[in-house]
Amino acid sequence: MESKQKPLSVSRRDFVQKSAVAAVGSFFIVPRHVLGKGFTAPSDKLNLAAIGAGGKGTSDIFNASNNGVNNVTALCDVDYKQAAKSIERFPNAVKYKDWRQMFEKEGKNIDAVTISTPDHNHAVIAMAAMQLGKHVYVQKPLTHNIYEARMLTEAARKYKVVSQMGNQGASNPAQLQMVEWFNKGLVGPVHTVQIWTNRPVWPQGIPTPTGKPDMPEGIAWEQWVGPAQWVDYHPGYHPFKWRGWWNFGTGALGDIGCHTIDTPFRVLGLNYPTEVECSIGAVFIKDWQPEYIPEGCPPSSSVEIKFPATAKNKTEMKMIWMDGGLRPFHPDWIPASEPLSTDGNGANGVLMIGSKGIIACDMYGNNPKIYYKNGDKVVMAKDSKYAAPVNLPEYGHQVHWTEACKAGFGSDKHKGLMSSFDYSGPLTETVLMGNLAIRSYMLRQPKGNGFDFHGRKKLLWDGNNMKITNFEEANQFVSRQYRDGWKLV
Repeated sequence: MESKQKPLSVSRRDFVQKSAVAAVGSFFIVPRHVLGKGFTAPSDKLNLAAIGAGGKGTSDIFNASNNGVNNVTALCDVDYKQAAKSIERFPNAVKYKDWRQMFEKEGKNIDAVTISTPDHNHAVIAMAAMQLGKHVYVQKPLTHNIYEARMLTEAARKYKVVSQMGNQGASNPAQLQMVEWFNKGLVGPVHTVQIWTNRPVWPQGIPTPTGKPDMPEGIAWEQWVGPAQWVDYHPGYHPFKWRGWWNFGTGALGDIGCHTIDTPFRVLGLNYPTEVECSIGAVFIKDWQPEYIPEGCPPSSSVEIKFPATAKNKTEMKMIWMDGGLRPFHPDWIPASEPLSTDGNGANGVLMIGSKGIIACDMYGNNPKIYYKNGDKVVMAKDSKYAAPVNLPEYGHQVHWTEACKAGFGSDKHKGLMSSFDYSGPLTETVLMGNLAIRSYMLRQPKGNGFDFHGRKKLLWDGNNMKITNFEEANQFVSRQYRDGWKLV
């Protein structure tokens, strides 16, 4: 049932007319030498706002504040109860439940924004912020769909803002160790990448929530739903469990793919893939009849994405993703008694299998190592220059972004960011290719007394034009239909 409250438009015109605060980012920052000694220059303190201040947003805004190095001027969350820790930490920050009102009233007081909402809200918020000249830090996955990722990537360049996606492992120096190993030719060209995760760890592959339970007091549900298609409040969506529903989330791939696919994407210099194919797990509640739940992500999936040779990796390559607890089998070059990863009980991991050796690592690029056919093994030295910093949380991912914001668009610090949208946009598109295949896999049409699942095929991808070329119906999942009153412009 559609809400009776009409949401505001998120167009640039509306913002400019209402707030007149466009382009307030690094362009108006005053350098220290202008003020002289004894003053704290604006370039030394960013004014930050958090949109989504609970959940992962709690650490995003806290780490970005850097123990008072930067100011937190505003907090926005649809549920103050979930954001209680941030509200306690930053008592002087002005509180909002609607980010549009926050921009209208506080825009002149904000330099940069962390966006840590559910996936479906990322793009419209980030686009609006960038159009106002705000630097943006956006949680992974960057967007809910491929089209949005492309638009944000282009917008960051157009509006000249400093951007970073919240896949914090990208700033782990251990990633650079693997880049160095590969660049030295220690494993040869990589032909196969294996990636796996124990996600989902939330309910998934279950029937759509039913009923209309009472909504807890204080939740701004209209703002939570945002551009998604309207559904009434249900604890099966908020908090946290939204990840397993396509209307809001991006499943296991969206949750973990930007962490684990990041490593081969960076090491091998990957860009747009050329084809994708998948299979998914089924849930049986009735005999001989798998549940059909196209609205929800599956309990498990296996996705194969193919890439052409690159300037760095001189061979075609296939990437095999597995979730729901599925894991690859041991390659012959890894000892049978040795775990494929040291992440918990091997919950998450990456294998890059080359002609001469295998690079393996855990989540976030941790514990990199090389295995060779003769039994030799290379590990990163404990005192390596690529050891993770101990003085900054999450490898300094948020702090690096705030320092780049101060330096400005196009600065060396900006260019040195490990997950600016120029990089994380194409990475996100690759991650979401898997979801496009999964959703296509569930398409069906009547045939006789049953159904023909006509999307269960290899899908060929034209990355430059964001188009499946051999199955037109799959292209509906490249973007999405926004709820009335919402748009991405």
